[in-house]
Amino acid sequence: MDRSQIKRNYKQTLKPMGIYQIKNLASGKVLVGRSMNIPGKLNGHRFQLELGIHMNKELQKDFSELGKDQFAFEALDCLEPKSDLSCDYTEDLEELEEMWRAKLLRSGQELY
Repeated sequence: MDRSQIKRNYKQTLKPMGIYQIKNLASGKVLVGRSMNIPGKLNGHRFQLELGIHMNKELQKDFSELGKDQFAFEALDCLEPKSDLSCDYTEDLEELEEMWRAKLLRSGQELY
């Protein structure tokens, strides 16, 4: 396989997609989100938090005060990809995120 074919195959490979959380281990409070690329999104959040530029000011404040060791970055739920590579998962991800938010709130979980 030549280099361009390897690149094409990589671009067509779907990344793990679904719902993720960033959990404050000291307070239990969580930020819940959705992404077509969970590892990439979590890396982006981690990078912003370490730089002190995260858009969620409350999460940023807690992260800056407590340090990175007091936070867990993890996937909550993953969507299985469909055989059609052109499928749009936006609506599925939105519904799944709402389900997770409702579930966490019902259980008494505090959200960022």
